[in-house]
Amino acid sequence: MWLYKFGKALCSIYFKSQYKIEVVGTENIPKDGGVLLCSNHISNNDPPLVGVTCPRDISFMAKEELFRMPVIKTIMHGIRAFPVKRGMSDRNALKAGLSLLKEGNVLGLFPEGTRSKTGELGTGLAGAGFFALRSNAAVVPCAVIGPYKRFNKMKVVYGKPIDFEPIRAGKLSAQDATDIIMKEIGLLIENNALDRHST
Repeated sequence: MWLYKFGKALCSIYFKSQYKIEVVGTENIPKDGGVLLCSNHISNNDPPLVGVTCPRDISFMAKEELFRMPVIKTIMHGIRAFPVKRGMSDRNALKAGLSLLKEGNVLGLFPEGTRSKTGELGTGLAGAGFFALRSNAAVVPCAVIGPYKRFNKMKVVYGKPIDFEPIRAGKLSAQDATDIIMKEIGLLIENNALDRHST
């Protein structure tokens, strides 16, 4: 989609001009097939930043209110977003997400459901675990490490896919599966912490 590529180019220019961004682990993202990409959430800038640094196109959920405005709705569809009610418990959104994964696309999620006010990793919602358990997609953890301050050094880290085969064969709940994903995101944050004096 031309709008996605155009938006990605603009965002890339913006982020390169505002921050010193280091991207780690893009080789961990499968080149084809469905991918469930799960990241922490510290800012409204997270979706475009992850979208810019990921080598594949990503579809994100966006709050349904945005799709009620004609012009914004067109833009949302153009950048591969689809609507979801708050809390990721919307059945239509769950079905749409599963379809994207089964079709071999990348679905980007922020399991916490909302931005962290403190920057600390919060508790993930069951929606991420639902997608991980109900699909055969590769589950890739991601960490955005900031904060977003002009000319500040930042990192976007993509971890190795989590081995979900034995997990899918078990009887874990969606929340249990999400907790596993969140633990991996937490490890990425812990192992890639920035020097507090980095600028």
